[in-house]
Amino acid sequence: MKDNHEIISNYIYNKNDLLENVKCLIKMHKEGKLGGYEMPLDVRPKEIALDSKENYHFLTLPMALNYQRDSYQLWKSAKDTYLDQETNAVFYPEKAMSFGTSELKNKLLKHKLALRPVKHVDTWRRLCEVITEKYNSDIRNLFVLNNNDISLIKEVLEKKEKKRFPFLSGPKILNYWLHVLDIYAPIEFINKHSILIAPDTHIIKASLKLGLISGEFNRITENRSLVSQLWDEALYQSGISPREIQTPLWLWSRGGFKKIN
Repeated sequence: MKDNHEIISNYIYNKNDLLENVKCLIKMHKEGKLGGYEMPLDVRPKEIALDSKENYHFLTLPMALNYQRDSYQLWKSAKDTYLDQETNAVFYPEKAMSFGTSELKNKLLKHKLALRPVKHVDTWRRLCEVITEKYNSDIRNLFVLNNNDISLIKEVLEKKEKKRFPFLSGPKILNYWLHVLDIYAPIEFINKHSILIAPDTHIIKASLKLGLISGEFNRITENRSLVSQLWDEALYQSGISPREIQTPLWLWSRGGFKKIN
C-alpha cells in the first residue's frame, strides 16, 4: 500500500472523532450492547473437528454463495446440507466433482444452500475443481504452499488464480473469508494486517453513518474496494486492526444503529 495515509486523513471526516466512535463500538460489542450473541458462522456443526479439512471446506465453499442473501440463512442451509447424509458429499471436492450437473444441483438445492440453480451450482463446481486439481482435494494446501501468509494468499486469489476462484476472489468475500478462517479455524496466519474490512451492505451503511464515506449508497457499492482501503488507511497507526471492527460495525448496522455511548 502506498504511503498516502496522511492524504486521506481529512478526506471527508474527522479522524479523531471517527476513531473515538470506533473504539466505543468495539467496547459496546464486547459488553454485548450490539447484540450478536450468535453470529452466522456460530451454527457450524460441532461434529466437524476444527483442524480437519472438512472444517476448512465448510468455511470455504458456502462463502462463495454469500452475496445478496441473508447470512444466517445461508449458514443454516450449509449446516443442514452437511448433516444430511444424502447431501453431505458436496463438501468433499473430489466427490462433488464426480456428480453430474443435475445430481449436484439437487443436493445443493435440497436445503436451499444454492438459490440459483445454474450460477450457484457452477460456482460450487468450479471451486471444487480447483481445490481437487490444484490443491489435492484439500484447501489447506493453499495456505501451506503460501506459508500461511495473507499477502501471498491474496496474490493467488486476486491475481494468479482469480478466474478459478469465482466470487471468493472478490474484495468483499475474500477478506471476509480470511476473517472467518482466522476465527473459526486453528490457523496461524502471517501478515494478518492484510486482512482488510469486508465491505458488505452493513459495513458500507455503517461507514456512511460514521462519515468515513459520503455519497449515494448504490454508487458506493460499485467500488467496495475503496471502502476497504479507506478503513485501512483511517486505522493506520491507531492500534486498531480492520478485523477488530468487522463484527461491531456489522452488528451496529444490522441492529439499526444504536446510540454510541
